[in-house]
This record gives sequence, C-alpha cells and structure tokens, in this order.
Amino acid sequence: MKFAAPRRLPWLLLISALVFAADRASKTWISAHIPIGGAIALVPRFLRITHWTNEGAAFSLFADSASPHTVRWALIGFTCLAAIAVFAAMVRLGSRFTVTTVALALIFAGALGNLHDRIAYGSVIDFIEVHIFTYHWPDFNVADSAIVTGACLLLLDSLLPKKPSAPTTELSS
Repeated sequence: MKFAAPRRLPWLLLISALVFAADRASKTWISAHIPIGGAIALVPRFLRITHWTNEGAAFSLFADSASPHTVRWALIGFTCLAAIAVFAAMVRLGSRFTVTTVALALIFAGALGNLHDRIAYGSVIDFIEVHIFTYHWPDFNVADSAIVTGACLLLLDSLLPKKPSAPTTELSS
C-alpha cells in the first residue's frame, strides 16, 4: 500500500501569512509613528526608516500618470491575476518544500501585502531607504522585499542543475 505524500501547502501558506503579517505590522507602525516625508536614521548615510506612499508600480513607475485612477485599478487587476497564478502554482506544487515553492510563498505574500495597500489606501506604503555612497535606492517595504527575494530564489533555482528523475521501468509480460 502506498500513502500519498503529506501536503506542505499549509506550511507554505503559513510562510505567506507570516510575511503578510510582518508587512502589515510594519506599515501600521510606520503610519502611526512617522509622518509622511519623515525619517529616522538607523545607520547614518546608509539606512533610514522613512514614510512615503507610492501610487505607481515598482520604482514609482506610472506614479505621475495623467490617469492615476486608471493606473491604480490596472495595478490592482494585474496584482490579483498574478496572485491567483502564484497561488495556483503553490497548490499544484504544494506537496513538497522546494526553493520554488518557498519562493512562490514569498511572492504570494508580497503581492497580497501591496494589494491590500492599493485597495485600502490607493497607494503602497514604502519605508525602507538605502543609500550606497551617492546612490539612493528607491524606498521599499517588506512586501517588496518578499517579492524580490522570491524572484531571486526562482532565478537561482532555474540556474541550478536538476537532479535526473528516477528511470521508470516497464514490466514485460
């Protein structure tokens, strides 16, 4: 008798829930303690906690659009479709923990975190500001970090050599 492999999907969803909770908690704290445009230096000339909103996509793309309402709803629609696709992939692959499934859990959480902001507030709260010498990285948040980390893990997994699958043998009669 062969037993089905235990599903890991609940654990992957727990990872997503924890990242989503961290994103919401951090944004709630920032909103309550730092005025928009304000900042707290953590590591002078390198890392600050700020409070900004982003009405556009990544790196504030489309933020200065002549149709911000259209951009908002297009980004909400795109994010919903992406989250559904990522969730479907998690369900399909959710019987194992792999680099890919953990990456999908991170991307799913990040998408939901930013989607929540867009629906609830019309923009995404960004608060991590990094400077490296004279370079200023655009402000970001926990959800953005989860999406980028998940994407990097997917890229890394695609570059790693795959283990050959076990050969199947057919019984001859």
